Amino acid sequence: MKVLNVNHLLDPETGGGTAERTFQLSRFLQRAGVQTSVLALDIGLSQARRDELAGVKVVALPCLNRRYFVPWASPGLIHTLVADADVVHLSGHWTLLNALVYKSCRRQGKPFVFCPAGALTTFGRSLKLKRAYDAWVGRELARSAAACVAITDQERADFAAYGVAPGRVTVIPNGIDPGQYTRDPEAERRIRERFQTGAAPYVLFLGRLNAIKGPDLLLEAFAKVADRFPEFHLVFAGPDGGLQASLMESAAQSPLKDRIHFPGYLAGADKTAALSAATLLAIPSRREAMSIVVLEAGISGTPTLFTDTCGLEAIAALGAGTMVDASVEALAGGLAALLADTPSLRAAAERLQALVREQYLWDMQAARYLALYEEILGGTRA
Repeated sequence: MKVLNVNHLLDPETGGGTAERTFQLSRFLQRAGVQTSVLALDIGLSQARRDELAGVKVVALPCLNRRYFVPWASPGLIHTLVADADVVHLSGHWTLLNALVYKSCRRQGKPFVFCPAGALTTFGRSLKLKRAYDAWVGRELARSAAACVAITDQERADFAAYGVAPGRVTVIPNGIDPGQYTRDPEAERRIRERFQTGAAPYVLFLGRLNAIKGPDLLLEAFAKVADRFPEFHLVFAGPDGGLQASLMESAAQSPLKDRIHFPGYLAGADKTAALSAATLLAIPSRREAMSIVVLEAGISGTPTLFTDTCGLEAIAALGAGTMVDASVEALAGGLAALLADTPSLRAAAERLQALVREQYLWDMQAARYLALYEEILGGTRA
């Protein structure tokens, strides 16, 4: 079987969880014996990232406009890539690359799978452009897919709003590769030096400093409870997504300025060390479809606090994490309750770690995708 995975970004710093999902899915499909290709833009795509995709064919297109991710492709390239695949997998939404590949699939009668990864709900900037994209191609794309993939059960409602019948939606959650998360006490010591926390405990935010991720909510919530936990620090680890300057200014003007840190983007061993050394990972997102970082925390044995807009209801229901409303007051209450109850923190972290190993490994998710592709190619799915 030949599969073409399409995602406009493959670099985790610029592409976030959707880029990581495409990257890991491609790795594990290739390991399962599927001949896998990836089509993306060349933004942030390092040679090291390419090397990790051993055996996977990577086609990186130049980007003509980074604000709107306008790709440049030689005539016939997309047609050839689509023609060579048995199944095409489109990830993300509102991208010109997806639109171009979709049009090629329709012209050639090639089956494709669509996974927007939580992006179907119109949110954030460029709302008029997003609505125009949906009117032009987005809704048609969703309705024409051989199958649609939701990351959580809650995302099914997003597809229904696009006119996609429930029977055409398959839930395949995010995953994790445990081999990439090995604990290293020396790396944890170095990361504490970088954070300038010393031996003090800290709450970790790991993600883009962007309004949709809610770091501003977490900063205000921490300020409300910081006096009750004077030993704790707060670390915002992630690239700037538009909020970094205002967050740093607020922190600098606060009496807590020596306890709030902005070390920038973390990857690889640094990210693993940061998670392992953290007392608590906080995910204060205003909107998200199953944050991968909760799985990274789980495999690292780190307790989690998250909002009810992250698609993590199943994890909360099993007592493997604490879920609160996406508000300053609720996050402050969650922080206060958890930081004061270390035994409950550890018990929840153990449950999350066991759950991740049982249900959220990438070899499991790749197997689900492979079964879906075989169903499509076998003609049992319309």
